[in-house]
Amino acid sequence: MTSAPETVSAVYVGRVMHKRLLPFGHRFIYRVFSLWLDLDEIPTLGRRLRLFAHNRFNLSSFHDRDHGPRDGSELRPWVEATLGEAGIDLQGGAIRLLCFPRVLGYVFNPLSIYFCYHKDGRLLALLHQVRNTFGEMHSYLIPVEPAHQPGEPIRQACDKNFYVSPFIGMQATYRFRLYEPAEKLSIVIQQAVPEGQMLVATQTGRHKPLTDGVLLRAFVSHPLMTVKVMTAIHWQALWLWLKGAKFHRRPPPPGRPVTAVTREP
Repeated sequence: MTSAPETVSAVYVGRVMHKRLLPFGHRFIYRVFSLWLDLDEIPTLGRRLRLFAHNRFNLSSFHDRDHGPRDGSELRPWVEATLGEAGIDLQGGAIRLLCFPRVLGYVFNPLSIYFCYHKDGRLLALLHQVRNTFGEMHSYLIPVEPAHQPGEPIRQACDKNFYVSPFIGMQATYRFRLYEPAEKLSIVIQQAVPEGQMLVATQTGRHKPLTDGVLLRAFVSHPLMTVKVMTAIHWQALWLWLKGAKFHRRPPPPGRPVTAVTREP
């Protein structure tokens, strides 16, 4: 009997933290688990695992229509075309996605990140795909510094041009500090407004192999996780409103689905 081939795809079990700094303090933490998926491995994973499915219902699943153009088409051609418009050619290199899974058919991904590699192994770009609770989605494509070396922090920044929270205005800047997922997961996002730094969000986690046993334990220890993510967003919004946070009306979404960042703020 031969063993299943090793895969890059994995699970990260950890926490998300949000800390608001202006005009008052507000902090919350919740436990999560994320999928780390090599796009080329996803169909194979769906056939190998009993508790994970690709484009089908299962305890945990991944559906193409939740990501990219959201039309159910394959994601790799869409990512490559998006990069190509910005002059980035992976030449067949790996594309790996960090995201929440569907759990019993439901998912909400506030942020999904595509790590885009050249065929020689260099990390060329990150594609940050952001969703809001109004059913809208927008992506920020940011190149990785050519001098970046594996194991070093990735530092990126971009101006905000997509409405997310009704309690943060559109005049804001994102600053990212993260590492390529390895034994540990570490993502820090700072959001600054003209008055100063308003928000810090982090996601941390530990690497687990993508197996049926790990998926089952993650489900038991994080029951209905994706529903709780959406619930937590609305619950915390209620607390912010009760504390007197200023409400900002939702503008129309950007005219293009992807903002390619050529010069960081």
